[in-house]
Parts: sequence; C-alpha cells; structure tokens
Amino acid sequence: MPVTKLDPTEVIDKVRQLHRTAADKSCLARYHEGVRLLRRAVGLLDSIYPVPDEHYTEWLVVRIRVSSLLAALSSEISGDVGAGLAALDDVRLLTGAVDDLVLKAELNGALDHNYAAKLTTVGRNEDSLKYFDLSLEHQEYRLQHGAAPESRMEAFTQTLTMRASSHTRLGNVQQARADLTRSLELAEKYELRAQAADIHRNLGTLALRTGDVPEALRLFEVSERSYRALGRDAPPWLWLEQAQALLAAGLADEAGAHLDGHMAVMADQDSVTRDLGFVELHRASAALLSDDLDLARQMAAAARRRMLKVGCKTCVANATIVGLQADTREALRTGEFAAALPGRALRAADKMPVPRLADQAATARMLAVRLDIRRGNLKRAVETLDKVPRPGQLTPIDYRMLRRLCRAELAVAQGNRAKALTEIRSGLTELDAVRDRMGGLDLVSGTALHGQELADLAVKLVLERNDARRLFVWLERTRAQTYRYEPLSAGTDPELAARVAEVRGLGQAIQEAQHDGHPIAGLRAKYNERLREAQRLGWHTGRWGRPRPVAGLNEVADRLGDRAMVSFAASGDELVAVVVAGGECRLVRLGSAEAAAESARVLNVDLDALAPDNLPERLAEVVMVSARKQADKLDAQLIRPLAELFGGRELVIVPTGPLYAVPWGVLPGLRGRPTVVAPSATAWLAAELTKSPRARKIVLVRGPGLAGARGELEKLTTHYRTATTMTGAKATVKSVLRAMDGAKLAHFAAHGAHEPENALFSRLELADGALFGHEMAGLRQPPRQVVFAACELALNRIRPGDEALGFASALLASGSRTVIAPLSRVGDLASAAAMDDYYRALAARDSPALALADAIAVDPFRRPFVCLGSG
Repeated sequence: MPVTKLDPTEVIDKVRQLHRTAADKSCLARYHEGVRLLRRAVGLLDSIYPVPDEHYTEWLVVRIRVSSLLAALSSEISGDVGAGLAALDDVRLLTGAVDDLVLKAELNGALDHNYAAKLTTVGRNEDSLKYFDLSLEHQEYRLQHGAAPESRMEAFTQTLTMRASSHTRLGNVQQARADLTRSLELAEKYELRAQAADIHRNLGTLALRTGDVPEALRLFEVSERSYRALGRDAPPWLWLEQAQALLAAGLADEAGAHLDGHMAVMADQDSVTRDLGFVELHRASAALLSDDLDLARQMAAAARRRMLKVGCKTCVANATIVGLQADTREALRTGEFAAALPGRALRAADKMPVPRLADQAATARMLAVRLDIRRGNLKRAVETLDKVPRPGQLTPIDYRMLRRLCRAELAVAQGNRAKALTEIRSGLTELDAVRDRMGGLDLVSGTALHGQELADLAVKLVLERNDARRLFVWLERTRAQTYRYEPLSAGTDPELAARVAEVRGLGQAIQEAQHDGHPIAGLRAKYNERLREAQRLGWHTGRWGRPRPVAGLNEVADRLGDRAMVSFAASGDELVAVVVAGGECRLVRLGSAEAAAESARVLNVDLDALAPDNLPERLAEVVMVSARKQADKLDAQLIRPLAELFGGRELVIVPTGPLYAVPWGVLPGLRGRPTVVAPSATAWLAAELTKSPRARKIVLVRGPGLAGARGELEKLTTHYRTATTMTGAKATVKSVLRAMDGAKLAHFAAHGAHEPENALFSRLELADGALFGHEMAGLRQPPRQVVFAACELALNRIRPGDEALGFASALLASGSRTVIAPLSRVGDLASAAAMDDYYRALAARDSPALALADAIAVDPFRRPFVCLGSG
C-alpha cells in the first residue's frame, strides 16, 4: 500500500496549535500535559523531515520553539535543571541556521529567557541576570525592527518582570523597582491583564523585601483579585509570598493555616515537585515560629528531599537551617546539649557557598554559637560569632534578632550583664522600627514574636538582680507594645467594610438555616472564606498609629497618687509581681506561673458553668464550691503576699499571659476594692491622659434574644433621660456605629462571643447580625467609656509579648478610656441586675472602677466583670 505524503503546511499549523496549548498548560503548572503535547508535536515534525526548501525555515522555527518549551517543562518535572540547561544549549545551536535577523532575535530572546528562568530555580540569580539582559537586548531588537511589536509585548514584559525578581532576590532594590515600573506601564498600556497581575505580585515581593509588610499584603491581594477576575487560579508562588509576609509579621498560626489550605491541593497535582517543596519549606518555618518543633522538622526534611532532587541549593540550605533551628531550640529547652550538634551546624555553614548563601551560613553559625555558649565552649563561640557579618539594609528581622541574641548571651556568659542588656535594648529598638511600619492591630501585635527571646532574657537578667525598678522599666519595654501607639484617625476602608458586611450577612443566613433545619455546610464554608478575606484586608489598611514613648516609673508613680499598681510577669515557671505604691517599687516572688494559670483556667470554666439564669440549685452548689476553691487559691498566691504593700489602695493590675482571664473582683482579697486592668503601665497612663472632647451623648443599645434586657434599659433611661436608645430593628450595626462615634458612654445589652482564633472578629449580636471587634477598632472617635453587658467580651487572645487581642482590647487600642466587660458568660438576669447596681453607683461616685467594685461585690461569682483601661 502506498504511503500518503503529509502536507508540510498542515503539519506545521497543527504543531503551532499544539505548542500554544502546551504553553497554556505550563502557565497552569500542568507540566505533564504540556510535555505530552510537545512530544506529539516533535513526532509530527519528524514525520515530514526532510522538508522541502520552501517550508524549511517555518519547520526550523517551530522546531526551535517546541524544543525550547519541551526542555523547560521536562526539567520542571524531573527536577534536573542541569539537563534542562543542556537541552536549551542544544536548541541554541539550531538558531544559527536562521537567516532572518529579526526572527533570530525573537528566537534567541525566548531561549535566553528560558535559560535565565532555569538558573533562578536553583538560586543562581546573579548568573540569571546575564541571560535576562541578553534576552531583553534580543527582544528590543525585535520590537524595533519587526512587524507588529505589540504582539511581542507580553513576552517582553514577562522578561522584565522576571529580571526584576532576580534583582529583588539579590537586594538590588532600585533596579528591581525600575524594571517593575516599566513592565507595569507597558502591561496596562497594552491591556495585558494577566501580566499586570503578575507584576503586582512582584511589586509585593519587593515591598516585603524592604520591610513594608502592609504594602506587600495589599499588592498580593490586588494580584490575587486580578487573577480571579481572569477566571484563573493564582500561581503557587503568590500564596507562598503571602505566607512569607505573615511570617515577617509574626503571624505564624495564620501563615500555617494559609499554607495548609493549599498543600493538600498541590499534593494531587502532577507537576509540583519544586512548588510543593516550597510550600513544605514555608510550612516548616511557620511551625518553627509556632514552636511546633516536630512539624517543623518533618516539613523541613520533606522540603530538603524534594529540593535535592530539583537541585535548588538555596532551598536545600533553607531547609537545613530550619531543621537545625528546631534541634537547637529543643536542646536549649531540655538542657541536653549533644556535643555533635554545634559541629553539625558549623559543617553545614562551611558547605554553603558565599556570597550566594551568606545569610544561611551565618544563621547556622549563630545556632552553633548559642549551643557552644551553653556547653561552655566560649573560645569557639567568640571565633564563630566574629565570622557572622553585620546585617545589611535588607537583612530580615529574624536574622537581626538572632545576632543580637547571640551577642547578648555571649556577654552574659562572659559576666558582662550590662553589655547583654545593651544588645537587647538595641535589638528591641530595631524591632520597633519594623513594628512602626505595620498596618492593623493583627500585624502590630504579631511583631513581638520576633523579639520574644530577647525580651525573656532581659526579664531573666533583671530578676536575678532583684531590681524592682529596673524590672518595671524592662517589662514596659518588652510587652504590650501595641498599646504604645496613638491611633491614627484613618476611618474604615470601604472594601474592608463591604467584606465585613458580607460576613455578617452570611452569619445571619447560617442562623436562619439552623432555625429552619436546613443544611449549613455550604454557608459555613463561604462564611469562613469571607472571614479570611476580611482578615487579610485588615492587614494592609495603612499604619495603625503614631508611636508614643514608653511610660517611665516616676511618671506612673506620680499619676497613681493614692492608688497602687501591680505588674505581674513570668520568667520560665517563676511568677513575680512588681508593686508600685506610695512612691515605692517592690518585687515579690509568687511561686509557679503554671499553677496560677491552671487555677485561672478552672475558675473561668466554673464561672461559665454558673452563668445560666435557671441553673439547678444542687448543681449550682457543686460548681460554686469549686469556683470558691480556685478563687481562694489565686488569692493566696497572687494577692495575700502583696497585701501589706498596697494596703487599702485602689489597684491597677497589669496581668501576664493566662492571668488576663482572672476576674479580679471574684478573689476574696479584692472584693469591693476598685480595680482596673490594663495591658501595660504605658497603656494605663495613655488612657489616664486621654483628652476626650466634652461629649455628652449617651448611647444605650439592646440586642435580640435577651430576657432581662428590656427592664435593664428601662432602668438605665432613668439615669440617662436624654440618652439615645436603640432597640429592636433600630439597633443595626451601621446605626449603632454611627451613634457611638464620639459618645461619652455606650452601653450594650446584647449577646456576644469571643473568637480565640480570630480575636478581632469576636462579635456582639445586633438586630441585623454581628458587630465585630474589627469595626470597633475603625471608629474615628471611640466612646470615652463602653460597657458590655454581654458574654466574655473582655477575653483576649494573648500573643507573645503579652500582646492582647480581643473585642474590648480593640477599643482600648483605638482610644477608649474605659471598657467594662465580663470575662466569662453571664446570665441575662444577673447581667441586668449588675448593670442596674453599676449605674446607680456610677451616678453617685462618677468613677467606673469604684462603681463596678460595688456592683460586683453583691454577687461576685455571677458578675465576673472587669474594668479595663482606666478607672
């Protein structure tokens, strides 16, 4: 049977179509599908070889394009970058047979671009710049001398963007910004929307590299929305960089959850050996920051195995460092310092080539320094630390903090505590500079995580000297720095407000579906998705506030007058208190921090159990016995040892960690005593000195579903006859926020809930859904005093550095002077009675702390309210 001769024109057209489809597949990271299409294209081209002279140039050009893309995608799958580069070199030989100079420039531009891209995947960024430069020269020639230059603009902007990425990784900020600015201008001019999305991502990466985390998160959000508008999934590296930004802000749990949401999807894809390795590497870093050492080691080992196959030396080094950090932290915690561990860290450092892996090598050496110090090998520690370079302008904050920590610990080992404290002070000042650029309470409070070990060391050193005055100063310097900021009146971002409103509507829809017995899984998933989006928008709404100086002991003592301040702190398992009273400052050691935390936890559980209005009497008696026992234990540990120091004075209490959950008025030694709770002396002093306008407006709000609230508000109107009362359908989120802005007092009788995993979305239930703590933080002029007759809205999520986040704390950070709220659940009837007593006492005394003390003393275990801020 005769063989049918294939038509070269039809074959070449078919191959072009296969090439375009394969390129589209590669953009979606579906590399296996792309390779299958390209191999089919190669087979078709081989089937018509040799080709007639009139078709040879077409055949050769399409062969070069197909072979170039096939080399790139094949190495993505195999992880063998060397083989990919060799294959591209082979393709380059074919371009010599192309006579048309414009066409040759176009082909060489694409080849050099692919070659440079391969080099970046293994961390050879300096080498990649040479090929990106060559690619752009070829493409510039093609744009100037070829027809239809706009048809090549997408490739040109892509190369500019990728060259900017290499500049960014090398710290060449000006060059990177110039490339990205030009690339974005061209993408917008020629309506290249996918390119614009990618450029915004790269601009975000540059912002992150220069320390502007809020701007980075904003640009990443713009990029993600742009991809979504195109009907495309965001590329893996976008959400990897989002995770990096969260880690830079100290939001390790949020970064971990963000990565977990993508990891399972990636594991099912067919071409993500390298990308999955990146995810595992970032997940390891998040686990390390969250102190989950087992997960950190597991993820780092998995990432290292993948990256060894790929050949990315930078990634292998990063994975090695995370594993060393996990092992070092465990050794420091347990006190079991294996002789081999510092040597392992030093050997790893010696294997990391400089300058490409200089930061990684330096980090490994710093880990060895910490271990050698503990093992008493100070000579080698000094020699090793001398090899650690000073940080540069773009050096990440965790490197800076680790270097300061090594220098401080070495100074301690050498007996020079003053030098150690100087290093710590300098490190915390560097951290302040990072914190000052953060946007949103989440980011400001999370930053403390990077300086936690420095802060702990400072407290430990001062405690060893039994220096109460110095300890007070260091406690103020190291914790609750969120409240050191005077909020900027920026208003609420419209996009964030819209997203929060959507979350609120979905919350109502869930409640209605539950009431009607309908399934809620789909609504719940959408609710959680929108909640995450709202939280992310809150991260980049601009700078949170203007930094204020840390409060000094003398100015705090002067402002206290006849009052006393008790500032609690923990070092390891040791709990201490610094008592400032009558111009004196005393230090008292209070035993086990863990024991106090457990008593506080059990007491809170008991108070929750006592809350229902109609609790059976016998059950109430049993729970009450337990609650009294825990209150007595806390009183014996925390209050009685201090009683002689503060005498009969009113108290300002600065808690630490789990002690934020203690309802102080329940403790026998404090019943009837006016007590104010503040996150720090600096925060208390700021609240005391707050200059509020002479507002007279009183706002009374009743939410749905409260049995005793009607009578409660009716009684309040007898105290405040001109008050704005908002009940029923009038008590909507928008109207309530508008009414309370600038008010003297805002009172809420409504159900509420604290969200420990998303504290700023703790909520208060109103007529049209939830009012979130996030919205309270956006008020231009928050009320001078806010009273919540609602459940557990004084609770906080306590982050490292005693950074407290919650509904009430958002108001304090925003500028409210006083917040009255319960620390656990409260029955409707008990709450109504407590509020009636409170306002009657407030009318007589005009002091929130005094009035609340009187109201709590009537029935303390069912009235677990606290006065926050200033009394």
